[in-house]
Amino acid sequence: MDVKNIVQKMNLEEKCYLLSGKDFWQTRSVGRVGISSVTLSDGPHGIRKQEGASDQLGLNGSVPATCFPTAATIANSWDPELGEEIGTYLGTEAASQDVCVLLGPGLNIKRSPLCGRNFEYFSEDPYLAGKMAAGYVKGIQSKGVGACPKHFAVNSQEFRRMASDSVLDERTLREIYLTGFEIVVKEAKPKSIMSSYNRVNGVYANENEHLLQEILRDEWGFDGFVVSDWGASNDHTAGVAAGSHLEMPTTGGDSDEELLSAVKSGKLDEKLLDQRVEELLSAILSLREAVDKNKGKRFDIEKHHAMARKAAEQSIVLLKNENHILPLKEGKKVAVVGDFAKTPRYQGAGSSVVNPTRLDSTMDVIGNFPIEFLGFAAGYRRTGEADAGLVKEASDLAARADVVLLYIGLDEISESEGLDRSHMRIPDNQIKLLEKIASVNRHVVAVLSGGSSIEMPWINKCEAVVHGYLSGQAGAAAMLNVIIGKVNPSGKLNETYPLKYEDIPSAPYFPAKERSAEYREGLYVGYRYFETVGKPVLFPFGFGLSYTTFRYSNLKLSEKKAVFDLTNTGDRDGAEVAQLYISAKCDGVYRPRKELKGFRKIFLNAGETRTVEIPLNRDAFRYFNVKTNQFEIESGKYEILIGASATDIRLSGTVDVVGTNAPLPYDMAQLRNYASGDITHISDKEFETLLGHKIPNGHWSGKLDRNDAICQMYYAKSAPARLVYKIMTKILNNSMAKGKPDLNIMFIYNMPFRAIGKMAGGMCSQEMVDGIMRIVNGHFFRGLGQVIGGFFRQRKVMKKANKMK
Repeated sequence: MDVKNIVQKMNLEEKCYLLSGKDFWQTRSVGRVGISSVTLSDGPHGIRKQEGASDQLGLNGSVPATCFPTAATIANSWDPELGEEIGTYLGTEAASQDVCVLLGPGLNIKRSPLCGRNFEYFSEDPYLAGKMAAGYVKGIQSKGVGACPKHFAVNSQEFRRMASDSVLDERTLREIYLTGFEIVVKEAKPKSIMSSYNRVNGVYANENEHLLQEILRDEWGFDGFVVSDWGASNDHTAGVAAGSHLEMPTTGGDSDEELLSAVKSGKLDEKLLDQRVEELLSAILSLREAVDKNKGKRFDIEKHHAMARKAAEQSIVLLKNENHILPLKEGKKVAVVGDFAKTPRYQGAGSSVVNPTRLDSTMDVIGNFPIEFLGFAAGYRRTGEADAGLVKEASDLAARADVVLLYIGLDEISESEGLDRSHMRIPDNQIKLLEKIASVNRHVVAVLSGGSSIEMPWINKCEAVVHGYLSGQAGAAAMLNVIIGKVNPSGKLNETYPLKYEDIPSAPYFPAKERSAEYREGLYVGYRYFETVGKPVLFPFGFGLSYTTFRYSNLKLSEKKAVFDLTNTGDRDGAEVAQLYISAKCDGVYRPRKELKGFRKIFLNAGETRTVEIPLNRDAFRYFNVKTNQFEIESGKYEILIGASATDIRLSGTVDVVGTNAPLPYDMAQLRNYASGDITHISDKEFETLLGHKIPNGHWSGKLDRNDAICQMYYAKSAPARLVYKIMTKILNNSMAKGKPDLNIMFIYNMPFRAIGKMAGGMCSQEMVDGIMRIVNGHFFRGLGQVIGGFFRQRKVMKKANKMK
């Protein structure tokens, strides 16, 4: 289809109209030139197409779809081919539901284990995240559906996520927070990218030309379209100018008028507008054509359920297995304890929630397994309250068993979009239950659920620990297959498990000081920090046990590849994830002690040996030079480390690498803490040296503006505004106390005032938002007049927009 010719036939109003949504999930159509609407849908681990009319926050019920394990789970497989296979199933289901763009995968870096949305992200490491995401994108797009990696970029917290500013140096931005996106763009060529809510160094991501144009399009060669996260558009004109194409959801024509005025006044060049329309249409027209061939086709529900089980099986991580208690021996009487065994914790909360086609629980399927099942006890209340009766019932059952399968982990209130965790502990009532059961039966197997790392001071009470993360609708059977030994666990952790939260490098700086989220830890995220400073951890990055053992031998190195032999030395078939790290021995530029640069997952029969090759390219040795403003390579020796985890290095050797002879970017005397990795107390002076400029003033002023969060109304000058704040806080707290957070209230609570106009479907314009701000800041009648006047003007705008549908 000749896109340029189509755009030439469109008038200015139609072009402006096309760059905002038709409703909550659809793009607009221009029938007279052959442009049809396309549907976008949430779907990192399953399609979430809303049934019937959409609610304004997109959180209501959805059409049944397969709920696959979350990204945090599948990342533990360390298998991009598995990700690609899952992607084909997601693409098939999306096309069947007439969804042209699937909003995922999410590959933000797990800067802190407290981020409430970590279950939706792959890893603390950008290389692993990028490779896994590329697999998903290839699979999804093989079915004609567009994938949409998100959230671009540096979106590492949920707390005031729409009103925060991620402040970080350019090197950290490029090496840690953008590398995953770079990999997925270059290797998988996604049709779209979703911009994030936050500012990045003072500029909103959706209007950040450095991110959207200079890096994404000019440097990486991205040729798809950028869609704002829902409500993330701050200034639509600035977004379009910077490289954003589609503002979602609809603003009822308000943004159309903004663009139209900008072009007429000369603020926005019409040629640039035409370019954005062409870039958008090049993607969505081809997607519409491809999906039309498959929409309405039914998918095989049982086949897709089986795929969800396979994905979960390959991602389960065995963390502890004393006395080889697992796999379970025949004839052992087994007690199952824990509410999660009856009502599984299988996905996170928020926009990614999938309405599963079916849902297996342990109690539903345990009868299908060769287990001498003694009985079940709930053991704890899911809402966290102590219940002595439930504990006694569980301990009495446990005392009669040979082995106790104790299902524990993070409850729903602990992990959700829009809410960060306040600590890394599992609920206290679960810990007390574990302690009681361990006092009557030492053969306890803890079966964990949860989407992020946790503290485990109680681990010595367990003989084994096996982690399923959030394993999707078929996770119960997958876990039992591992427990009985039908499946040999092969998962490896995608993130570090510290001994305690305070050990985390970002802990002193997370989540934010008022407006500013200062990334003072720099490059030292996760294992990069722990390995550099030698701080002990509970479980290292890349760790996972198996029912068999592996031997690494015969390493041969070059600058282009590492070749070695891997042998299964045990008596069971199994898979191993061999990991390649580099350690720079040159000292001109500071670097973390270890950086993941390659990995392979290899299945071996018992006794089998295979020669494994992990490729290397020049990018493995690169660093971002802030003086030359590009990636460079420092000449010198680099140690190549091959291991079973970041700490368990089995083979090593050294290669000499010829660099790019770039000038060194730093005066290291001014960055002593960064050079050593001791980054837990970075001074303002040293952080400013790293940034190359003064630290932005992120403090709130006494006056609220449209970019401040609604939850800041506690210090508003207006008594009615403070009352609204108190009412919302009470509703939210009550829902949290019940263990079922009100996601709509939570979303509103943390969003900025401008989002009222962006998320209300056209019922509120930005002019009306400005009136609301006057009310909040104590000018009630002037503000009310502006709101009323804006309301009548917006009704005219909506009528005009509706005529164009």
